[in-house]
Amino acid sequence: MPLKANQMRHLRSLAHNIKPVVLLGQHGLTEAVMAEIELAIAHHELIKVRVPGMDRDDKRAIIQTICETCNAELVQAIGHMAVLFRKRAQDSQISLPH
Repeated sequence: MPLKANQMRHLRSLAHNIKPVVLLGQHGLTEAVMAEIELAIAHHELIKVRVPGMDRDDKRAIIQTICETCNAELVQAIGHMAVLFRKRAQDSQISLPH
């Protein structure tokens, strides 16, 4: 489900005050980290992931892998931070504008 521009703006404003819930360590994107991201996005719907210490292309590739694996949408990627969103099928806490 690709997000529209106004929906992306809304999600960016919601994500502004949240802290990163998952931090990639020195071993990069491991199965344990992916499991933690999956749990976090299932619980919160909107999360920040910190991807430190890599060049731009590597960060882009890792963020793309996370999005594809978790079936999430990339809302924003600035510096070492990526904001991801995946709407729950039931009991969604975030309502998107149309």
